[in-house]
Amino acid sequence: MRTTDLTFPHSWSAEALERRPLIAPARQFVYPKEAEEVERGAMELLVKPAQGDAFLATCALGFADPAAPTGIWSCPHPDWLCAVSGGYAYLVDTLEPQRWSMTPYRPVLQVRALREQQLLLFVGHHSILAWGREGQAWQSERLSWEGIEITSITSSTLTGTGWDLMTDKDVAFAIDLRTGERQS
Repeated sequence: MRTTDLTFPHSWSAEALERRPLIAPARQFVYPKEAEEVERGAMELLVKPAQGDAFLATCALGFADPAAPTGIWSCPHPDWLCAVSGGYAYLVDTLEPQRWSMTPYRPVLQVRALREQQLLLFVGHHSILAWGREGQAWQSERLSWEGIEITSITSSTLTGTGWDLMTDKDVAFAIDLRTGERQS
């Protein structure tokens, strides 16, 4: 199932295609460039930026598992797009599509848009990464050995639980959304 979350204002439009178009746009980009067999299960997007010609973005599939998110998210910066394909998260500057980034999480298990805080959160197995208007804002310390559950988000704090290997129990945590620092 594909998600489309346009929480943040954005200057582009994008359409997830079922298959590669018969007549593809002149501009085509593959993310990541060095992926092998990128077309097998890849997500194809037709992106129309605010300025310039449309382009085809081919985003390599991470995992063919329904638990791994797939979809399109707007970003805190209106010209950037986030495409997630089977848990692999790609952040693309739609005005300069050769400028892009990929989160280090393989896979991303959850994506959360926080409009008030101007953050796009990527939840992995062990920690959380926040992407802001200027790019990566912060990455939390290890919060879990295997799986994070977010229980609440306020204007300044994210709370949740993560499994602790030493105690074999879920342990509560709180993160400052401005810095990513764990609160005591």
